Amino acid sequence: MAASPALPLPQESIRRKPPASEQFNWISGGYEIPVPEQLELDLPMPDDSVLPDDNTVSLLATENGAQLFVSGFGLYIGKKAERIVVKKNGKVCAQVPFMKAQEVVIASRGVSFSSDLLEELCARGIRVACMSASGRPVALITSPLLTATVETRRRQLAATDNECGAEFCRWIVAGKLHNQEKLLRYFAKSREGERRQGLESTAAVLRKLRHDALKVEGATPEVVRPKLMGLEGTGGRMYWQRIGDMLPDELGFGGRRHQGPGDAVNAALNYGYGILYGHVWGAAMNAGLEPFAGFMHVDRSGKPSLVLDLVEEFRQPVVDRAILTWLNKGGRLSLTKGMLDGESRENVAARVLLRLNAAERHRGKNHEVRSIIQMQARLAASAMRGTRNYRPFAFQW
Repeated sequence: MAASPALPLPQESIRRKPPASEQFNWISGGYEIPVPEQLELDLPMPDDSVLPDDNTVSLLATENGAQLFVSGFGLYIGKKAERIVVKKNGKVCAQVPFMKAQEVVIASRGVSFSSDLLEELCARGIRVACMSASGRPVALITSPLLTATVETRRRQLAATDNECGAEFCRWIVAGKLHNQEKLLRYFAKSREGERRQGLESTAAVLRKLRHDALKVEGATPEVVRPKLMGLEGTGGRMYWQRIGDMLPDELGFGGRRHQGPGDAVNAALNYGYGILYGHVWGAAMNAGLEPFAGFMHVDRSGKPSLVLDLVEEFRQPVVDRAILTWLNKGGRLSLTKGMLDGESRENVAARVLLRLNAAERHRGKNHEVRSIIQMQARLAASAMRGTRNYRPFAFQW
């Protein structure tokens, strides 16, 4: 017998789910598409940064983050929701989202900050670097959990009196001489005649000094240090003499001065090195190293000897190249009471930070220089533990 055809159900008995965009109106008994009310609020976009026009707060942004520079007496840095807030005379003058910040640099006296901000920065892994107006590092604030290790420090302290430390000294000096040589060759490419010949001839001598450094004999840092310091000093005098010949005469650069009153070029170099110190110091702590137990630089109270050791191979590719190239292209510096003025500090800081975020070839791959600094600090820690050999970063020109 043939099956009887199915009877259609009444239309009103079919329950259909309304579109997701519709809502049931209990008054009318039907489904409606509501029209949202748009409110116009005078607020900054969530991801935007607000900065003042007087250069007291500046932000160097990169694809991976940004360094927030704060410099000016009476400024206060605090936290509001997901933003770093800077106030002047009780009024907000700058705002930067935490998600954009990589580091906060306090570059003058008279700047205060809240404990709530400090807690948030440490929780997010954002360090705070405090510098004097001349660029001298004053403090570096990070989470203590980043350095919760002791084995590396034990091996590091032991290496100050064995062959491991002596070998580390040789490569520190060799790395510095190598990068001085390469930077002179880098500058020689854009010059002709006697200046080019002078740069290349000095570079050749620096190469020989590098080979001599690796041949220095001795089983402890104390034994190899005097000879290595002699080679380093000879190379430094020749290097800075060529740099002085290369710079415009109106800059008044009379040679390298590490401390005390000097010319604007020396002030700019010292300020740039101060920024570099902060990055190297943070990298050393992250790697579990003791910043005050060095090898080439002798121990002294308050002197971060290991930081100064690790800085040597990065002076030329980070600070010297950035500042000297800018000055040779017409950059100008101004001093106020023997120190760089605000505009000069901002120019120097911006160029050094750009170099820190620039890509360089290292271990067969391209890395940002600030990442290379961290890689080198971890390599130094491995060398102290005896698992790897330390080799310095080699600047590619």
